[in-house]
Amino acid sequence: MSSRFLKDLRQGMVHLFYPRLCEGCSKPLVATEQVLCIGCALQLPETGYHNIENNETVLRLAGRVPFDHATSFAYFTNDGLLQHLLHGLKYKGKQENGSYLGQRFGRSLKETSWISTVDMIIPVPLHPAKQAKRGFNQSMLVAEGISDVLGIAASDKFLSRIRDTKSQVSMTRPERVANMKDAFKIYDKEALAGKHIILCDDVLTSGATIEACAHALLAEKSIKISVATIGIAIS
Repeated sequence: MSSRFLKDLRQGMVHLFYPRLCEGCSKPLVATEQVLCIGCALQLPETGYHNIENNETVLRLAGRVPFDHATSFAYFTNDGLLQHLLHGLKYKGKQENGSYLGQRFGRSLKETSWISTVDMIIPVPLHPAKQAKRGFNQSMLVAEGISDVLGIAASDKFLSRIRDTKSQVSMTRPERVANMKDAFKIYDKEALAGKHIILCDDVLTSGATIEACAHALLAEKSIKISVATIGIAIS
């Protein structure tokens, strides 16, 4: 028997006794499905913003920081499917959720006319203490998923969070901006000179975090920035 046959047989036995379940409806996934079954995948509330020039992500960031393009993959609502997936990623260690969402987003971004001009994807960083506690940066997992589809390098070596900021859940927009001020630092500016960078995050709310990251990166004035977030928070 071939090694491939034995591998498939072992995987089949594992799935028989420990089936992979859909994150949306908890039904067993078939071999070709990842994270969500086909039915639930179709229920993910995609924005289509990559096809809309003046979309809500653009408008939410407009006038606050120079950027070339901005888009978000899906709508983030309380108790919605995207919130469920990101909660599982961030608080239950379901790292496959981040890769899956990044790959889905990457396939959408592939349709844009500007994506071929991008040189690198940089995730919004976590503070080292928080990343050590969680074990990973969810935005890096998303960035790597996008990278897998687009073939654009993703790196977390050029931007770091140097201040452990407070939770922003109950803050007003001005309070969020003040909370994030000078929280990030760019490294190896020369290596980024002249590059077009996608700044990647999980959810866009007030935009204060993205704004602070962009200002840190723009210490190298020749950098061009575009913004891509998996979710955009709506009421």
